[in-house]
Amino acid sequence: MPRSSVLAPPPPVGDLLRRYRDTGDPLSCEPVAQGLLNHGYRLVTTRGDYFLKHHLDGDRDTIRRQHRATRHLQAFGVPVAPPVEDSHGGTVTVIAGHCYALHPWVEGRHRDGAQLTTVESRRLGALLGLVHTCLDRVMEEADRRTYDCADPADTYALIDELLTLARGRRPRDAFDVLAEHRLVERRALLERHAHRRPPPVAEPATGWVHGDFHPLNLLYRGAEPAAIVDWDRLAVQPRAEEAVRAAAIFFVRPDGALELAKVRAYAAAYRRAAGAGADEVAAAVHRVWWERLNDFWILRWRYQRHDRRADPQFPAASALAVWWTKEYEAVCEAFAG
Repeated sequence: MPRSSVLAPPPPVGDLLRRYRDTGDPLSCEPVAQGLLNHGYRLVTTRGDYFLKHHLDGDRDTIRRQHRATRHLQAFGVPVAPPVEDSHGGTVTVIAGHCYALHPWVEGRHRDGAQLTTVESRRLGALLGLVHTCLDRVMEEADRRTYDCADPADTYALIDELLTLARGRRPRDAFDVLAEHRLVERRALLERHAHRRPPPVAEPATGWVHGDFHPLNLLYRGAEPAAIVDWDRLAVQPRAEEAVRAAAIFFVRPDGALELAKVRAYAAAYRRAAGAGADEVAAAVHRVWWERLNDFWILRWRYQRHDRRADPQFPAASALAVWWTKEYEAVCEAFAG
């Protein structure tokens, strides 16, 4: 069962607010869209609006590290929404074994790449570059690690399992038909390109990254970013790969093609802001392309976890892997050229 579908008790709003100064009395507490890792609520009090986050994975040290990171990033001018401190200076409230954090409510809206101009795409790349360079300054030094890429043998076994599940559904629908088509297609692509599997590398440009930088974790107020939210996946990873993954989400069209003019503007700004070289970005493009060829998380959710929330993303995401393989050189040039 996905963690987001775990039934969580209603937040103990009254008890929680008593831990804080000057937050007022509760007026309403309404759930907002649930993420994979946590539950969130819009909490309205007599003193203002807040975002109340219930951390389902209650690792207090990890949560506190995320909170410290956002406080430091705010000092460098990164648009974030650090948590409110309680009356004892803490930011994690534990009630009946559940971990909560209170954040200021940020008014704004989500914008995907189709809603961004080329100039705004450039600003987006510069913003992510700023995040990476500031994290380098405020977090402990990242250890070098060796990163391996997906083994096609494992992917073939997964494809066989998912094909069995997709073909065995009754009644079948259009999604099942598309899933079967894409699985067969992807296996053929992998067989044709298995020799291009990236070798394991001790990534020299590893650093702290947001870990989940996509349109639903960035709020805009007008044309300007108002807050980068949801730092639950803050981690040490190859930083340029986050830039490539983010672009593949922001700038994918419904037919699976990337808006390469916007990618080019975004990537150039990212490289300048992060100090990332063309070779680093080109290597990241190759690894993320290979990752996409071997990735079936949406189908695993549907067929193994019986969770259909990600189904609407499948047509574009599955088409992207095919289009990217065909247009590999053009994609690489857009990111690193």
